Amino acid sequence: MKLPTLIPAEFVWRNTRFTAAVRVDGKPAEVHVANTGRLPGLLNPGVRVWLAAAGNPKRKTPYDLKLVEHNGVLVSLDTRLPNYLFKEAVQAGLLPEFNYPEIKLEQKLGNSRIDAYLSSPEGVCWVETKSVTLVENAIGMFPDAPTSRGRKHLLELAQSLSNGVRAAVVFIVQRSDVEVFKPHRAIDPAFSDSLAIVAQQGVAVRAYRCAVSTSEIRIVNDIPVTFN
Repeated sequence: MKLPTLIPAEFVWRNTRFTAAVRVDGKPAEVHVANTGRLPGLLNPGVRVWLAAAGNPKRKTPYDLKLVEHNGVLVSLDTRLPNYLFKEAVQAGLLPEFNYPEIKLEQKLGNSRIDAYLSSPEGVCWVETKSVTLVENAIGMFPDAPTSRGRKHLLELAQSLSNGVRAAVVFIVQRSDVEVFKPHRAIDPAFSDSLAIVAQQGVAVRAYRCAVSTSEIRIVNDIPVTFN
């Protein structure tokens, strides 16, 4: 996925779940943060971030916060991207397990909207994508804050399973410094338990690593998933 032209800035502090203060060329500005997670260790005062200009000049926040530089690694913070990254990789034939000719995003399933609906003459597959930004010792973890919504999606996926209907939850790590993925039990044990249960019921659990630069983000390969 190509990124728009990005502007370097200095992070100052997070104002709310959706906004933050930065300095662009030494001048203060407010930016939109498309990530309501806690983002531990990433948005520290003084770190370098990368912004995209808002399309609407009348918007209160003139920029969107796209990337943060953490220990020399670029991390994409935008939680809106994983389903588009997944779609792009499927259509490019990079994910053989999801070899379906048709893919639609944001489709209704039960009482939820699931990120992707894949279909072929042989059957269909529901896929929920999750954005992973937390990495410790090369281990990617999700979530970084308790998520009742995430558990709800897992249950909807499990209930959709039937003859000819698959379901999967796909964790997309939006950074390159990761070797394995596991659910973050210390933050949300209920989500971790639910993930293990739906996996036993037949929901596929997969994780992918991304290459991130100031011009592009793309899925590059799968990484192992562990529940321990």
